[in-house]
Amino acid sequence: MKKVVLLAMMIATGVCAKAQEGIETAIGADVVSQYIWRGQNLGNVALQPTLGISYKGLSLTAWGSVGLSNAADTKEYDWTLSYTLGGLNIGITDYWFNQGGLDPDGRYFKYDAHGTNHVFEGIIGYDFGFASLQWFTNFSGNDYKEDGERAYSSYIEAVVPFKLSTIEWTATAGAVLNESVQYGTSGFAFTNLALKATKDIKISDTFSIPVFAQVVANPCSQMSYLVLGFTLQP
Repeated sequence: MKKVVLLAMMIATGVCAKAQEGIETAIGADVVSQYIWRGQNLGNVALQPTLGISYKGLSLTAWGSVGLSNAADTKEYDWTLSYTLGGLNIGITDYWFNQGGLDPDGRYFKYDAHGTNHVFEGIIGYDFGFASLQWFTNFSGNDYKEDGERAYSSYIEAVVPFKLSTIEWTATAGAVLNESVQYGTSGFAFTNLALKATKDIKISDTFSIPVFAQVVANPCSQMSYLVLGFTLQP
């Protein structure tokens, strides 16, 4: 009996060790001069931490944003569950904002459809290598039209990465497909035309800091932004 128990323990230990070998974790934070999201101005200087875990294409990521220069800036706290198979990715994001939602007290654990500060979004996309295409649609939470009907706000985005000299670049074109209070659109509209450059600044032989600059234009709101930021990641 002891031999059987010992063998079972050895097998279980081996399985756990093998499973842990495939687990990856991510921790880091961006510091940005201005929080611009899909062409929208959501705040001033901000700290945006990330914590994630993934295993065989399945990942769970927590992401947040808090203002550093203005305490009145909206605080954000999101969870994304996603699965990637080859170039295909699907997922769900739970966005939460402490203000600007249906609950004036900004309670996190309030999920009532007509009294929540959460927005739930479905994601599907494909990375072709030379470019990626993503589709996002809100399906629940605080996303309504002016008349009170659910908006199902939908946003589509194409991203093209390229390298110029020693700098990594990405060009982005994003558009909202329908009427949306969240995006400030009355129908189809381009809201996010962006060009981003990223360069690693070497601090030591084992540590470097990615620094990025981004020009963003929102044709719908007729606004444009210049953002500078850097990423801290062990």
